[in-house]
Amino acid sequence: MEFPVATKTQHEQWTVENLVFRKYNLFEDLPHHAQTLMLELRRDEHIEYLMRGLRGLPASFSVLDANRPWMCYWILHSLALLGELVDDELENNTIDFLSRCQDPNGGYGGGPGQMPHLATTYAAVNSLITLGGHKALSSINRRELYTFLRRMKQPSGGFRMHDAGEIDVRACYTAISVASVLNILDHELVDNVGSYILSCQTYEGGISGEPGSEAHGGYTFCGLATMILINEVNCLDLPRLIDWLVFRQGKECGFQGRTNKLVDGCYSFWQGGAFALLQRIPSVSEEQIVLPDVGHCTLDTSHTSTTSRISEVGNSSEGTSSQVDDTGGFRQEGLKVPFPVNYNDIGYDFINRSVEMKPLFHAIALQRYILLCTQAENGGLIDKPGKSRDFYHTCYCLSGLSICQHICSDADSPVLPRAVSGPYSNLLEPIHPLFNVVLDQYHEAREFFTTHRAPFNSEVLH
Repeated sequence: MEFPVATKTQHEQWTVENLVFRKYNLFEDLPHHAQTLMLELRRDEHIEYLMRGLRGLPASFSVLDANRPWMCYWILHSLALLGELVDDELENNTIDFLSRCQDPNGGYGGGPGQMPHLATTYAAVNSLITLGGHKALSSINRRELYTFLRRMKQPSGGFRMHDAGEIDVRACYTAISVASVLNILDHELVDNVGSYILSCQTYEGGISGEPGSEAHGGYTFCGLATMILINEVNCLDLPRLIDWLVFRQGKECGFQGRTNKLVDGCYSFWQGGAFALLQRIPSVSEEQIVLPDVGHCTLDTSHTSTTSRISEVGNSSEGTSSQVDDTGGFRQEGLKVPFPVNYNDIGYDFINRSVEMKPLFHAIALQRYILLCTQAENGGLIDKPGKSRDFYHTCYCLSGLSICQHICSDADSPVLPRAVSGPYSNLLEPIHPLFNVVLDQYHEAREFFTTHRAPFNSEVLH
C-alpha cells in the first residue's frame, strides 16, 4: 500500500506547530507565578530596540530606502502603543525628514526626492499624527495631497499606488484613510470605490488585492475599513466575510493570512483588527453572533457556520447605487442612512459606537500567541518562532495585542483585568481600528484638522 508523500507546505506547518506547542507545553507545566512571568510584555526591551532604530539604522537597511516613512510609522506607532514618548530632538528630526519626503505636488515618497506613493503617504501621515502637536500636523500640505489623491483615482473606482502604478484594494484604503483622517474626504474621492471593493470579494468571503485574486487578510482589512469609511459596508457579503475570518485563527492560536498558509504574528492586527471593525457594524451586532466558548488555546472549528443567522443587509454585491443630492452631499440608495453623508465624521462616529457583542475570535488565545511566541528575547516582536525580529512585525503584533485587550470595551470604558492576558501591566494604549493610530492621537488630529481649515479649502479645488 502506497502512502501519500507530504508536501513542503505540510512539513512547514508541522514544524511551526511543533515549535509553538513546545512553548505552550512548557507554559502549562509551570507554576502560576512562573506563568505570569512568561506572559509578561517585555516593555523595556521593546522600547530600547525601537528607540535604537529611530535614532539610526545600519547600512544593511539600505535595501529599504524607499520605505523610510514606513520605518518611522512602525517605530513611532509601536512606541505610542507602549506609552513611550520621543524626545524633542527625535521628534523635530522626524518631522523635518518627513517634510523632505513630501512632494511639492502632493503626497509623500519613500525618501527625499522620491516619487509620491499612496503607501508611504499613509505611513507619513500616520507618523505625523502619532507625533502630534502643531508643528507635525501643520507640516502636511493637505491641498496638494488632495490633488495627488484625485490624480490617483481611476474610473474603475480604484486608486493607483503612484503614477502609472498598480491599482488595488491597498491603494483604496490608504487613499480613503488619509483623506478621512485629514478631513478632506469628499464624494469625488468616494465615487465608485465601493463597486471596486465589491469586485474583489472572493467566493471564500475574504477580499483580494484585485479582482480575481485570492482572499488575503491584509486586503480584507483594507477593503472592510474602506467600505466603512465610505458608508457602504453593508453592501459586502458580511456573513461570508465573517465565516472566512473566523477560520483563519488556527490551532496555534494566531492568525494565518490566507487559506492553508502558516500563522504569522502580523495578522494579529490585519485579521484581529477586522474583527474589531465588525463588532461596531450594526447589521452584525444586531444578531449577537457568539463563537463557541473555547477555554483552551486549540480552537474548535467543528461549527459549520458562525453567521448562519445573519441576514443580508443592503444592496446585492453587483454594485452600489449612489448619487449626489441637491446640497452637494453624497447619499447611497437602498440603505437606511442619513443624507447627505459627511464622510469626515464617519471615523469619529464609528469609534464612539458602543460595543454590543462579544469578540468573534478567541482574544485571550491570540494574546498568548503574541506574548509567548512572538516576543524576541532582546526586544522586538517576530512573525513566528524561529524568525527574526523586525519593526513591521513589532508594530502589527503590538497593534493586534492592543485590539485583543480593548475589544470588549467602549472607547471611554476601562479595560477589565480579565481581558488582559498576563499581568495588567501588559495593557497597551487603545487604537482607532480604522486607521491604526493611538486613539488619543486620532482625537487630537481630528480636532486640529476640523478647526484649522486654512490649509485646505475645498471650494478652491472644485
